[in-house]
Amino acid sequence: MSALPTPPSAATPAEVRFQALTLAQLDAVLDVEQRAYSHPWTRGNFTDAMASGYQAQLLMADDHLLGYFVAMIGVDEVHLLNITVAPEFQRQGWARTLLDALALWARGQGAQWLWLEVRMSNLRAQHIYQANGFRRVGERKRYYPAAGGEREDAVVMSLAL
Repeated sequence: MSALPTPPSAATPAEVRFQALTLAQLDAVLDVEQRAYSHPWTRGNFTDAMASGYQAQLLMADDHLLGYFVAMIGVDEVHLLNITVAPEFQRQGWARTLLDALALWARGQGAQWLWLEVRMSNLRAQHIYQANGFRRVGERKRYYPAAGGEREDAVVMSLAL
């Protein structure tokens, strides 16, 4: 396993920017995905999303990958499929930056709603979503894969734009 990049320091401010996910960055995204989740997306999940034209954006600080999101647009709505902050950059406000950018893009596409699912056990993520205006609207039984071949329920959340 490669060493983690040194985060940008306050003494040397980084250029923080969004950029579209391309195949050239996919290995870095997969590295973050595997470190962040017990059941990470696969290379095929990401390449299928890209081939389908889904919105896939990276949040970069200079050459450091802070996080990313993948979202699918529908009629009057956007469905957030994946949002991830690299473990070494968590608890620094980057999830809010990603969610704000997603909402801005969704509004620009004419969407009236953002939708997502989150693991029932992921209370930290649920709190972040609620703090950003999302409301719990339902559950999906046995939605996510879990340890030992089991399945975990999902909380369905939405945000009016």
